Amino acid sequence: MKLLRWGPPGAEKPGLMDNTGTIRDLSDVVADIDGHTLSPEGLGKLAGIDAHTLPVLHGTHRIGPCIARPLNFVCIGLNYADHAAETNSPIPKEPIIFLKSLGAYSGPYDDVKMPRGSKKTDWEVELAIVIGSTASYVPESEAMAHVAGYCIVNDVSEREYQIERGGTWDKGKGCDTFGPTGPWMVTRDEVPDPQDLALWTEVDGKRMQDGTTRTMIFGVVKLVSYVSHFITLHPGDIISTGTPPGVGMGKKPEPVFLRPGQVMRLGVAGLGEQRQTVVAA
Repeated sequence: MKLLRWGPPGAEKPGLMDNTGTIRDLSDVVADIDGHTLSPEGLGKLAGIDAHTLPVLHGTHRIGPCIARPLNFVCIGLNYADHAAETNSPIPKEPIIFLKSLGAYSGPYDDVKMPRGSKKTDWEVELAIVIGSTASYVPESEAMAHVAGYCIVNDVSEREYQIERGGTWDKGKGCDTFGPTGPWMVTRDEVPDPQDLALWTEVDGKRMQDGTTRTMIFGVVKLVSYVSHFITLHPGDIISTGTPPGVGMGKKPEPVFLRPGQVMRLGVAGLGEQRQTVVAA
């Protein structure tokens, strides 16, 4: 299934995309695409519905983040061997965890606001894991049972704030609109191998990132288990799993960063595409 949310910010309604690409309204079936809906019981209920009996969503509507605001928006840093190499960073011995501000959480087509004074705003296409059941101290052998599905996250980053301003990475990762998510969540059964997905980013039509989840250092199973030993994961939580090479910071001979007016377009195989215009905050 492909689950999504549509409507104005803060008033999104649940939806489902059927196998013809038509968006169907789920408002009479579930309250939202939230932890309750994403539980094994909730997804089981939806799987038993004939999507073609649901009302068609007519007209043009904003597509919001595909999951109701999570309790934890977890991100993993330097998780692709080829991305670590382009940034001259050592391969991490354990996953690098940071939390993205929930103020960053935004829709897949919403504008990305460049912070005032920013000089080094960057793009990062990422595969994100959506949690379906509470996970705490989960062994790797049981990790996949806690995964509801997958979606796309653009882990937008301000590199000066992240690297040059002291402290942790969070200040460069949590600016408003720095976490576009969606357009939809694809349930686990439709992604047979999350470690074999192509992912890419274009800026103003120029291909910047062109990678594969095969070069992840720590895969989905490891990450769900590992994070659950430090943070209890709840249904609807997100783990964004890191980015492949091609970020602006790693461009040679000189880094390349975003400017207002530019357009980012990014995608992950089978999970759809995002598109954001960069605007001045």
